[in-house]
Amino acid sequence: MSYERINVSTARSIIDTQNALLIDIRDAPSFESGHMENAILIDNSNITQFIADADFDRPLIVCCYHGNMSQGAADYFSQQGFAHAYSLDGGYSAWVSNNPE
Repeated sequence: MSYERINVSTARSIIDTQNALLIDIRDAPSFESGHMENAILIDNSNITQFIADADFDRPLIVCCYHGNMSQGAADYFSQQGFAHAYSLDGGYSAWVSNNPE
């Protein structure tokens, strides 16, 4: 298995049609100042429990600041058994730019 890099439009489609699980790997203050709707903050303190409780068949979209760190994280989650792990190209910055609210 491996992860796939996706753009905001593709992420939106996967969220809308496949009930994707969204995780954010940025630091807590950044997450608190804004994040994708329904995203879960994942860090070293909760990653083990997250994986233990995960539905590995549900698509997983990983978000970071600009889409760099999420690639390694998506690869890691893919190696843990997630059938569909995605890295959001451009990260949260791209999400905000393409999803004005």
